[in-house]
Amino acid sequence: MTRAGRTRVLRVAEAALGKWNSSMTLFDRYLLGTFIKILIISFLSLTGLFVVIDMFGNLDEFISYADREGSLLQVLSSYYGARVLSFFDRISGLLALVAAIFTITWFQRTNELTAVMAAGIPRVRVVRPLVVATVIVALLAAANRELGLPQVRDRLSRNAQDWLGESARPLTPRRDHRTSILITGKATVAARQEITQPSFRLPNSLSQFGRQLAARKATYQPPAAEHPGGYLLEGVSHPADLQELVSAAQDGAPVILTPKDHAWLKPDACFVVSDITFEHLVADSVWCQFSSTPELIEVLRNPSLDYGADTRVTLHRRFVQPVLDVTLLFLGIPLVLSRSNRNIFVAAAKCLLLVAAFFVVILGCQALGSTILVSPALAAWLPMLVFIPIAYVGALRRWE
Repeated sequence: MTRAGRTRVLRVAEAALGKWNSSMTLFDRYLLGTFIKILIISFLSLTGLFVVIDMFGNLDEFISYADREGSLLQVLSSYYGARVLSFFDRISGLLALVAAIFTITWFQRTNELTAVMAAGIPRVRVVRPLVVATVIVALLAAANRELGLPQVRDRLSRNAQDWLGESARPLTPRRDHRTSILITGKATVAARQEITQPSFRLPNSLSQFGRQLAARKATYQPPAAEHPGGYLLEGVSHPADLQELVSAAQDGAPVILTPKDHAWLKPDACFVVSDITFEHLVADSVWCQFSSTPELIEVLRNPSLDYGADTRVTLHRRFVQPVLDVTLLFLGIPLVLSRSNRNIFVAAAKCLLLVAAFFVVILGCQALGSTILVSPALAAWLPMLVFIPIAYVGALRRWE
């Protein structure tokens, strides 16, 4: 073949390749459009069902808050806005899987997938836009966990019966491991960050104050110029000679500030320094679940707190969860990516069984890590080590 002939052949091949790429771009948009529609419809349907059922069960409480919060719509938007973010965090991986499976099943049912494959386009090229879309959904869920949920954590810690945080709740005693002070009391009031009738049990190193500090109330105070973060005890009844006692310290760090050394304290008040915030005190599990990764790392380094293995499992899960969300897609698509399966209800049933097995394994591994039967790191990463090889084998069999 002459040079001119070879040049003509190359131009024809380049033109054909460009036309193929352009047509596939249009097909990708069509596939992604279907995926996004199903994703949005599924999310709105599930969220709407959750909101309607929960709202009618608590409508009387919301109406009672409307006069103080401005309007009923404002109360509902504030209450359910936070819960919608939490709901998306829980079902984002499932939503992406459902949208992908229903998209593929619909294309099989209408024979559009058969026509595309008849043109010589491999399955992996067809599935690639869905994988990219699922990765984007997983990243959005990760951004929601790191940026969205920490902003509404306080609202998520309150239920409809105590939305304003004015009801007294029992206080679970918590020990400050840095100072060995046991923080106890009758109840807590979230709106005022207050402990009613506090009784702080003291270690032997603070025996000059007796066995405990008892007062009328204790209010959490963030760090300020006059003092570090801690609790201001007012109406102190024990010890009776508080005004005569000097402030106490441990290892050079202040622990109990008394009015004798600090003029800003009233005669019947003292200040107990603690790195345990009021939120740590009353919203233990909620705080860990809806905190960002830097906050979890910081709290694990806090010498006053001891959150244990379950918090370490939660921390490792933050790095694993996006990968697991995408892995769930790789597990689910081979179940429906076959010519013999075009029934959308059969696809839904298979998806349900897969998701149930997937989450049973994850919850089981988390339980093992929380009970120290395995290390927290292994408990969080073990589901990925189990499911990724299975997903890889399934992808090789169905996507070739």
